[in-house]
Amino acid sequence: MKWVLLVIAGLLEMGWAVGLKYSQGFTKLVPSIFTVMGMIASFYFLSLALRSLPLGTAYAIWTGIGAIGTVALGIILFKEPADTIRLIFIGFILIGIIGLKMSSDG
Repeated sequence: MKWVLLVIAGLLEMGWAVGLKYSQGFTKLVPSIFTVMGMIASFYFLSLALRSLPLGTAYAIWTGIGAIGTVALGIILFKEPADTIRLIFIGFILIGIIGLKMSSDG
């Protein structure tokens, strides 16, 4: 269950990161509200996962999920570049996440 909570936290991080773009610097009310709600929910689920996961592992995986997902959503939603070198480095983040999960106890 702790890993499910961490994945939820990471997915919510993706949501609030994209929400920052839509809120245009917190100048648009509705996207700003959803962004702040996403931040709170993401931190909440991260805090639940941290009850039983090591801090360094959980934080790195949380930010990794957020980073990979945000890059993917940036490519899809905002037509950001998807050049090879960028995708290679995203792959390195993914390898790091998998390695941390495999080396974690539990």
